Amino acid sequence: MNFQQLRIINETVKRNYNLTEVANALFTSQSGVSKHIKDLEDELNIELFIRKGKRFIGLTEPGKELVKIVERILFDTKNIKRLAEQFSNHDQGHLTLATTHTQAQYTLPPVVAEFKKIFPKVQLILHESRPDEILSMLIDGEADIGIATEALEGAVDLVSFPYYTWQHAIIVPVGHPLQSVYPLTLEAIAEFPIITYHHGMTGRFRIDQVFAKMGLIPDIAMSALDADVIKTYVKLGLGIGIIASVAFSPERDTTLIKLDSEYLFEKNTTFISVRRNHFLRGYAYRFIELCMPTLSESVIRSDINPLIDVE
Repeated sequence: MNFQQLRIINETVKRNYNLTEVANALFTSQSGVSKHIKDLEDELNIELFIRKGKRFIGLTEPGKELVKIVERILFDTKNIKRLAEQFSNHDQGHLTLATTHTQAQYTLPPVVAEFKKIFPKVQLILHESRPDEILSMLIDGEADIGIATEALEGAVDLVSFPYYTWQHAIIVPVGHPLQSVYPLTLEAIAEFPIITYHHGMTGRFRIDQVFAKMGLIPDIAMSALDADVIKTYVKLGLGIGIIASVAFSPERDTTLIKLDSEYLFEKNTTFISVRRNHFLRGYAYRFIELCMPTLSESVIRSDINPLIDVE
């Protein structure tokens, strides 16, 4: 058994048994991929894949168990590399952060600016992704830190820390009729077309939930991935907007008004998450501390419980 065989097994499963894609990803030939798999099966004296002709269509029972072990081995191989980098270049390297547009645009800029002052030689790789993509990146070891409101809390492979709470707010163009409605009610809001987030993004479930509790069916005229797009179409007069309150800036959004409306919506919690047993470089702990000064490195380490711990 060799490392290349393990990588091929892992890639074959990740790429839905498409050996052409596996070969391209690993810069080898399809026949080479097939040979590595066959050699490993012969060495272990078991079949790992269910075949239909020359095609792979699934994993056998021993194949499923082996894949779990392979994933752990490959994950710990990355940890070993991070361990070596921690000692050889403690203030250099890269930090991969996966987060949503709302966090990247409105919450994290001061944190990122401070982090770059402290660690100018660390390359910060920022992925703006959907919550489900952030979860996958963390589990696959492709991201060091994930920040989102949905998907992360309760994931068994992650350790998640509550970052901050926020609420939705109503935004309208200046002069909109809702400016004169006080106190603002859900019934009044439901009289107008609404532009808000896609399902699964930035607390959309809670928006739907609060209307449902009142027996109201809002007219969701448009949905978008981020607040900037929502605000663009609200400015055009295509509807009122429901966005995260942190995404509104009176200085920048001068043609819009944020109505006194947070009391209508339930609180949402944004989480900072890391994968269990993921070896974090020292500067990764510092980034989390900059987000949450009350969360010390020792607390994070004890919760993550890495296989290898370095002071």
